[in-house]
Amino acid sequence: MGHIRDHRNQLAILAAFVAPLGLAAVLAPFRGSFVNTAAALVLVALVVAVAVVGNRFAGIIASMSAALWFDFFLTAPYERLAISHRPDIETTICILIVGIAVTELAARSRYHLRTASEESDYVTMIRELADLASGPGPEPEVHERASALLTNLLDLRACRFETVISGLPLARIRSNGEVVHVGLRWPVREIGIPGPEAEIVVQWRGRVTGRFVLTPTPGLPVSVQRRIVAVLLADIVGASRSGQPQAIQAG
Repeated sequence: MGHIRDHRNQLAILAAFVAPLGLAAVLAPFRGSFVNTAAALVLVALVVAVAVVGNRFAGIIASMSAALWFDFFLTAPYERLAISHRPDIETTICILIVGIAVTELAARSRYHLRTASEESDYVTMIRELADLASGPGPEPEVHERASALLTNLLDLRACRFETVISGLPLARIRSNGEVVHVGLRWPVREIGIPGPEAEIVVQWRGRVTGRFVLTPTPGLPVSVQRRIVAVLLADIVGASRSGQPQAIQAG
């Protein structure tokens, strides 16, 4: 999904540069037969399309490009970056301002839509694992499904469950989403989960019964919301293992 979004944004940025130029050039032969405000509305509609399809950067570029080519092709003196009439100046400024405003609204709308979709996915993950953990299925099946969900949620290269906590200390994701590595808070939102491995301790009511060992994708940022959901998934596994012996912890 991320690759598709990146490809779409790249196409939108290309369109932001080229499309206003092409549209203004097409309108230029007819500039004597309609008022400039009509052409401005057409260009704004194009900016809206780019802002909706692409990202904030694409929308801003489209707004600037539309204002530039409106000046060049559709205001006197023609085919020069100069405007001799005050109404044309005001119209050009309006194209830029309205385009940027619409871009911001589109960006915020995409953010809220994406957040709502992600939250729905999180609820589905939690519900699925809770149903599986409370059912009669074997415990390894719960561990395997939780590992698969964590791999997808955190964009991991691998994930496994261990009943015994041993070896050198690993970077740990805490219940509040913070990642602590060698005693320091790690900026996961900027540079991703530290490797080569990290862990989420599986516990229930203070009893540690295992851990998930994570092999992160280097340098890939992970939001705090995803990290908190990951710990919730581990807690579900912890609740399902509440009758198991407490895990041995190194150190």
